[in-house]
Amino acid sequence: MGGDHGPRVTVPASLRALKRHPNLSLILVGDEHKLKRYLKSLRASQSDRLKIRHASELVAMDELPSHALRNKKDSSMRVAVNLVKAGEAQACVSAGNTGALMATARYVLKTLPGIDRPAIITVLPTVEGKTRVLDLGANIDSHAETLFQFAVMGSVLVQAVENIDNPKVGLLNIGVEEMKGNEQIKLTAQLLANSGVLNYTGFVEGDGIFSGVVDVVVCDGLIGNIALKASEGLAKLILHEFKKAFARNFLTKLIGLLTYPILKSTQRQVDPASYNGASLLGLNGIVIKSHGSAKRKGFEYAIEEAMLEVQYNVPQLIGEKVAYLLSEGQMT
Repeated sequence: MGGDHGPRVTVPASLRALKRHPNLSLILVGDEHKLKRYLKSLRASQSDRLKIRHASELVAMDELPSHALRNKKDSSMRVAVNLVKAGEAQACVSAGNTGALMATARYVLKTLPGIDRPAIITVLPTVEGKTRVLDLGANIDSHAETLFQFAVMGSVLVQAVENIDNPKVGLLNIGVEEMKGNEQIKLTAQLLANSGVLNYTGFVEGDGIFSGVVDVVVCDGLIGNIALKASEGLAKLILHEFKKAFARNFLTKLIGLLTYPILKSTQRQVDPASYNGASLLGLNGIVIKSHGSAKRKGFEYAIEEAMLEVQYNVPQLIGEKVAYLLSEGQMT
């Protein structure tokens, strides 16, 4: 029920995902009357693969997470996370209030043993393909030990879903030289370099996120969220300028027509919707956060990210890795 568009996006996106993935089953959580109405308008109905679970409340996009956690126990968000806790669903996908989703998921599912805080991770495009960046806003003041945990979780995720044996991990900083950065960054770098279980390659600057030099970029949530939103804004600006330039006169329109296939390919590469679906790593369950403004295709991508993490049982893999590091005394 959440996000900027609610069932107008989530319901048709769910139907598209079901059509594309025969082994997928979905539970739509929210106002049963509204959901049935949207299904009927799309000539669809409940089935063995598509069920509805009624929830009488919803969390507003600007609602305080603490208020939602205390007072919205029958919200679509809370009910969906409860389904994961109860084992009735293998993952939860939501486009709703990020803070409320994180607070709810952490309260209901709890973090994995050895993990202090969950982190938000998502895919960003690079010149070599793609990379994953965390944390993107769940934690705005992370200690070095927490950033080390983020690196471990991100590395495990990439190794599983991207089939990369030894993912390269970089630490986001204001420069690549050893003397750059604050004490927190320098201490984190020491932990990563001395771990012996991570393929740590050193510092990465902001532009390095998109160069493809690493598979995982680790940063504090405040920095990561700013970097993410700045990159999304830049992508939109580039696409806007392309459209404006080609619309100036007949000649530019003709050039635009001739280069249309290239432009469409470029748009797919930089469009934030193509990489929608951020994972809340570190929980005893799979929770995927869709961008609130995501359209149908974007929300479908978020569902597919959930499917990937279910397929590879990412929480279990992270738990096993953390347990090993704890036994070796590399995490406290």
